[in-house]
Amino acid sequence: MDALLLLLLLLLPVIFFLVLRPSHKNLPPGPFAWPIMGNVNAKLNKAPHIALTELGRTHGPLMLVRFGLQPIVMANTHEAAMQVLKTHDRALSGRYIPHSLRMKNHIQHSLVWADCTENWKALRRVSRVELFSTKMLDAQMRSREEKVSELVNFLSRKEGEVVKLTDGVFGTLLNILGHVVFSKDVFNFNDKGDKVGMQRLIRELLVIGASPNLADFYPFLGGLDFQGLNRACVERVKQCNAMWESFVEERRGMKKEEAEKMHDFLQVLLNNGFNDAQINAMFLETFGPGSETSSTTIEWAMAELIKHPPIMAKVVEELNEQVGRGNSVKESHIPQLVYLQACIKETMRLHPAAPFLLPHRAVETCEVMGYTIPKDYEILVNAYAIGRDPRTWKDPLTFNPDRFLNSDMDYNGNQFQFIPFGAGRRICVGLPLASRTIPLILGSLIHCFEWNLPGGVPPEELLMNDKLSLTLGKDPPLFVCPKVKT
Repeated sequence: MDALLLLLLLLLPVIFFLVLRPSHKNLPPGPFAWPIMGNVNAKLNKAPHIALTELGRTHGPLMLVRFGLQPIVMANTHEAAMQVLKTHDRALSGRYIPHSLRMKNHIQHSLVWADCTENWKALRRVSRVELFSTKMLDAQMRSREEKVSELVNFLSRKEGEVVKLTDGVFGTLLNILGHVVFSKDVFNFNDKGDKVGMQRLIRELLVIGASPNLADFYPFLGGLDFQGLNRACVERVKQCNAMWESFVEERRGMKKEEAEKMHDFLQVLLNNGFNDAQINAMFLETFGPGSETSSTTIEWAMAELIKHPPIMAKVVEELNEQVGRGNSVKESHIPQLVYLQACIKETMRLHPAAPFLLPHRAVETCEVMGYTIPKDYEILVNAYAIGRDPRTWKDPLTFNPDRFLNSDMDYNGNQFQFIPFGAGRRICVGLPLASRTIPLILGSLIHCFEWNLPGGVPPEELLMNDKLSLTLGKDPPLFVCPKVKT
C-alpha cells in the first residue's frame, strides 16, 4: 500500500503535465522546456538574473520559460516592458502571489499583492493623495533629517573601526519609516538594540519571501506547505501585527486634540476609517520592501563611488559647493545635487534592487507583440536586462553617471529604458519617499566621512559581485572604515 501511494505521488506531476499542459497556440518563443522540470536546469551554473538575461538575448524581447510546471513570460527589452506596463496595463495588472505570502486577512488589503479592485483603488488613492503626498512628506522632513543625523553620530563614534554599511543604513531607514508610520523609533543606535524586534522580524520575513518554494514551481503542492515557508511567514506577520496593534491602541487612547497633532500614516489611516487588518497590511508593506530596496541601493552606490575615486571626488566637490563644508545635508539641497542624483540613477540602472520588479499576472488573455499571453500566466519584466541593453546604453557595464546629466530620464516610469520603480498602475507607491530618503542618506555619508576599505585594500580591488535574494544585493556585503572629515 505504501509503495502504491509513493508511486502515485511520483506520477502526479506527470499526470498534471499531460492533462493540464497548455493548449494555447502562438505563445512567445523560449528555450526547450523539459517535461516536469521545465527550464529549472537551464544555465544552473549562473545566477537567475544573469541566466535569464542571456536567454532573452537568444529568444527575443518576449520569452516564455517554465519553472517546473509554472509558465512565466519574460519582458526582456524596453519595448516589451512598455507593452506589458502601459499598452496592456489593465489586462496584465494582476499579481502572481508567491505561495509563502498567501495569507488570509492580508492579501485583500494589500497595495502590493491585491488585484486592482475598487478597494485597491481606494487604498492607492489614500496612499498617493495623503500618505505620500508632498504636503505629508514636507511635514515629516525634519524628522527624516534628524534620523540621518543620528546615523552620522553613530558612525562618528565608529571612526577607524570596520562597519558593515547596511546595518546602520537599514536601522536608519527603519527609524525613518517608524516616524513616517507612527512617530516612533524602532531601532536604537546607542544600545545597539532592535528596540521592538522590528529589524529581526523584517529581515526574517524578507528571507522567507526570497526562499525558493516548490509550490511556486508545482502549484498543486501549494496547500501542503512542505517547506513550512507559509507557516513561518504567518507566524512572523502575527508578531508584527501584535507589535503594531499596541501602537494603534495607544494612539486610540490619546485625547482627540493630541492625536490630531500627529502628522503620520497611522493618524491618516485612523481618520479615514481604516480597520486593524487594513492598517496591519499597510504597515507591513511600508516597512518590508521599502527598507530593503533603499538600503540595497545605497550600499551599491557607495561601493561604486569607492571603487571609482574620480567620480567620488566629483560628488564631494558638488556637496562642498551646494551644502558647504561643516554643514549638514538637508532635503532642501537635493534638487541642487544634480551629480549625486545622477550617481543614484546610474546605480539603479546597473544594480536594480528588484531586477524583475514584482511579478505580474494576466487577468485576461491578450495579444502582446504578436504573441498570446494566456489568462493567469505570470509575467516578469527584466529590469536588469533593460538597464544593460547596449541598444540603449553605451558601454552598459561601465559605471558612468555622466550619462544621466542633461537627460530627462527620471524614476517616474515614463521612459521604459529606465524603470527601477516599475511603471503604470503598479508603479511603486513609495517612490516619492525613496526619492528623498536615498539621496539624503547617501549625500550625508559622503559629505561627513572619508571612506576606506578594511586592511588597506585599494579601491580598484573592491569585489562587485551580486547575489539575488529578495533584492539584488552586493556579495560580499560592503564593509568600510569611516573617517570623520575635519
